Order: sequence, then structure tokens, then C-alpha cells
Amino acid sequence: MDTRDLHEKGLKLRRQIFGEEAVEQRAKAVGAFGEPLQNMINTYAYGDIWSRPALPLKLKSLAAIAMTAAIGRAAELRVHLNGALTNGCTAEEIREVLLLLALYCGVPAANEAHRIALDVLRARGAI
Repeated sequence: MDTRDLHEKGLKLRRQIFGEEAVEQRAKAVGAFGEPLQNMINTYAYGDIWSRPALPLKLKSLAAIAMTAAIGRAAELRVHLNGALTNGCTAEEIREVLLLLALYCGVPAANEAHRIALDVLRARGAI
């Protein structure tokens, strides 16, 4: 597949998961300077990896929550929490991933992730 096709496929999937407004907002926030990075994200992250069929989007979202929480990336965690809800994850499933996070990555990481998740879940009416 041509990288232009991957880019379009990735942009479409990204908009499906996170919403048109959120994707455009992120692109505009970094402007022309960040355009190459946004192209990489669309092409390789979403056009290739997120588009692979072996794992459902819901499971990929739960993994992304665990990883972004584990490395302390609050902004990305918020993005992936919203995407997880769009992909059909429940508050209970998200909580269970965050409990695993506490066990394997530590309570401080899980505390911060729980606070962020609670904000997102409340804002989205998921709890």
C-alpha cells in the first residue's frame, strides 16, 4: 500500500476514534512545524498499526490506556480514554486496566490515571 493511501486510511480511522474536531485541533495546535509528525501519526500509527485486524480497536484502546498511564503521559492518556469510550470500552474495563497498572507499574501512576479517567468518564457521561 502506498503511504498516501496509508495516510488517508489512518486519518479516517483517527477521526472515527477521536472525532473530527479533536484530530483537527491537535493538527492545528502544532501547525506547519508539527505537520511531519502528524503525517507520521496518521500514516504509521493509525494507517498501519491501529488498522491491523488481529486485535479489535477496543483492545488496542485498553493497551494504549495502560501504556500512556504507565509512562505518565497525561495528555495522551486523556486522548486514549476518550478513544476507548468511542471504541466501546466500559468504565469497568478501564478501571480494571488501571488496577493492573497499580500492580505492575505502581500506585502513584495508577492514582494519577484514576483521577484523569474519572474526569474523562464523568465528562462523557460514562459514570
